Amino acid sequence: MILLDTNAVLWGLTESDRFAPLQVPGRRLRLSPVSLLEISFLVEVGRVEFRDRTGVADIIDDPRWILDSPSSARLFTEALDLEWTRDPFDRLLVAHARYRRWRLATGDRVLLDRLDDDIVVAL
Repeated sequence: MILLDTNAVLWGLTESDRFAPLQVPGRRLRLSPVSLLEISFLVEVGRVEFRDRTGVADIIDDPRWILDSPSSARLFTEALDLEWTRDPFDRLLVAHARYRRWRLATGDRVLLDRLDDDIVVAL
């Protein structure tokens, strides 16, 4: 299974070429609630704007992925050991992928530099 980092979700929504390696017919990716919150924050502060008025419900309903909702207690417990980042979203997304034992699809250089190659999909 592949869990999408927030930047991967945004690339999917904007049909960026960077998302193309993840598009395999018949495969649905996994979306974290952490990414939904991060996207909401980015919209609120004006760093992300959707031209077609895409909202959180639209993101959840995208047929390319499935929302995965593990226990928040599990995510926060897993995130305790990730002291190398102060970004709470990165910390929780890595914790989510680790908890599920899934690969994390990301283009985030910090994550790519810190995580082992076998648990990331570099975009």
